Amino acid sequence: MKLERGVFAPAAVDVDRVRADFPILAERVNGRPLVYLDNGATTQKPRVVIDALASYYEHDNANVHRGVHTLSRRATDAYDAARVTVQRFVNAASPDEIVFVRGTTEAINLVAFSHARPRLVPGDEIVVTAMEHHSNIVPWQLTCEATGAKLVVIPIDDTGALRMDRAEELIGPRTRVVAVTHVSNALGSIVPVARIVELAHRHGAVVLVDGAQAVSHVAVDVQALGCDFYAFSGHKIFGPTGIGVLWGRAPLLAAMPPWQGGGDMIRTVAFEKTTYADPPFRFEAGTPDIAGAIGLAVALDYVAGIGLDAIAAHEEHLLADATQRLLAIPGLTIVGTAVDKASIVSFTVDGIHPHDIGTVLDQEGVAIRAGHHCAMPVMKRFGISGTARASFALYNSRADVDALAAGIESARRLFA
Repeated sequence: MKLERGVFAPAAVDVDRVRADFPILAERVNGRPLVYLDNGATTQKPRVVIDALASYYEHDNANVHRGVHTLSRRATDAYDAARVTVQRFVNAASPDEIVFVRGTTEAINLVAFSHARPRLVPGDEIVVTAMEHHSNIVPWQLTCEATGAKLVVIPIDDTGALRMDRAEELIGPRTRVVAVTHVSNALGSIVPVARIVELAHRHGAVVLVDGAQAVSHVAVDVQALGCDFYAFSGHKIFGPTGIGVLWGRAPLLAAMPPWQGGGDMIRTVAFEKTTYADPPFRFEAGTPDIAGAIGLAVALDYVAGIGLDAIAAHEEHLLADATQRLLAIPGLTIVGTAVDKASIVSFTVDGIHPHDIGTVLDQEGVAIRAGHHCAMPVMKRFGISGTARASFALYNSRADVDALAAGIESARRLFA
């Protein structure tokens, strides 16, 4: 979308009201008002999430699924209700398809170890894309080393868009797993997941989608997408750190063995033999992050209350405005210019290291990311060591874009 600088069209998000919900946005950094543009790494938390965590620890703190006393019952009810909230948010068929994990990374590892490893044999293929986060590369490399399977990579073009012509060639009869990001954390490129699913299912392969960068920007309907597994992290969608979700189709989860042993994932234990609980509890050994699950549910309700369509429209305007402003800066190159793109702008500036750009911006109160963004193959593809990355969320404004552009100009003057 191209917007004239003088006719910025606000979306339905009331940014001033939303910003008031996030206490940390009142912070000052180096004497300047905080401009937080590192949402791709982690999002800030609204007061309702912070209050939910405090309320649990102040009033309901107890273990779940094991106690008959009042606190345990209240904690269990809240924890189980959180699973239902997640189910509804992603439109899963049942809350039993929702597994609570530490985050996207653990969810992908769970699928790699419990679904893929027992099934793969030498000559089988696991397909990923060239824009994956390390968390959706390394678990599959380990799986290939353990099973003799082969890792196959779908390339991207010069804009950072997935080469769908190559996807059609590379997803074939030996493909057993296709693991793709929904939105690239380094480029912002949106992957046509439904098309990938169609190609994979044509060959009987299962599809895992890394949704870490997608869930706070686009509505996710796992049944409509047609994928087999979907993973995301709470801290990327205004929830607590240390909590995440693996959604999986019920028949697939039922066929997967546990990958960790301990309490609450068993049905019976004897020295001779142990039997295991049904999913999702089979994959949640030990005491879970109860407060994290409760906080995540509150965060999802907060996002749903604003509306993902409104959020997406607001961020689309921010992305267009930021793109226009940054491209007007001499020596600045945007890395990742796919037509279908979410609210991430990665860029380089001639003669200035990305870390130096980040440092100068920090002195002006602007928080961005700098480096390879756990996507070193992407950097290699574009022949660079890293980028500076600004990533937007529902509480960002046009004034934040102005501060970003002004900070980059300061860096140019400093390093001229």
